[in-house]
Amino acid sequence: MPELVVAHTRLFLLEQLRVPVGLLASSLFPAISMVAFVVPFAGDDPRAATMATGSMMFFGAMAGTLVNLSITVAQDRELPWNPYLRTLPAGPVPRFTGRILAALAGTLVSVVPVLLVAAFLTEATTTPLRLLLGLGALVVGVVPFMLMGLFIGSVMSAKAAIAASQVLFFPMAIVGGLLLPPAILPDFIEVVSPYVPTRGVAELLWAVTAGTTPNAVALISLAGWTVVAAIAAAWAYRRDEGRRFS
Repeated sequence: MPELVVAHTRLFLLEQLRVPVGLLASSLFPAISMVAFVVPFAGDDPRAATMATGSMMFFGAMAGTLVNLSITVAQDRELPWNPYLRTLPAGPVPRFTGRILAALAGTLVSVVPVLLVAAFLTEATTTPLRLLLGLGALVVGVVPFMLMGLFIGSVMSAKAAIAASQVLFFPMAIVGGLLLPPAILPDFIEVVSPYVPTRGVAELLWAVTAGTTPNAVALISLAGWTVVAAIAAAWAYRRDEGRRFS
């Protein structure tokens, strides 16, 4: 089983390298946003720049998980090769594990441009330990968005998955405070924000990298979203398997 997981992970990593558009988008867009909006307006404030760096790191990571996973899973379901793989004795675990590990690797790569912008163009500051904790929080934080991507990809066609993932991605980024600080959000958005999963991840990143006090409601909400997303992804996979193989 471990050998199959490694083989599938290598396959998905090679696919990302051969068609690197998704990886480039999730890496460069947050860095460009940092240069355009964070550097001129918050680059001289160490605390604000550090928090913005955490937000932009997660912005790119969410694009690489929620959007890319939903599209690639949906595309796989439309290929003749995928149903054949699901009939093999190894089952779906090696392929799903390999896809998730490849997505996590892409997530870690996507934060590099943001960290470089923060290091050379802003006054953002943190310790090596806090940076490592931030990367760990990022990996934990993208789990519910991976599960959402798996759910969307398992119930929709590739074209529909593109639209659905984008419709979820940008509103959650805005309401969760990734693009604008929560303090300057409109009152009605600020009320809803702690209940959006993106806000919970942002609070976790801000706490471990900038030393802020996290919003407890946002963290509890994130845990709830993770459970719901896991149940939904498992249901969607079994539903798809039952419709196509029973």
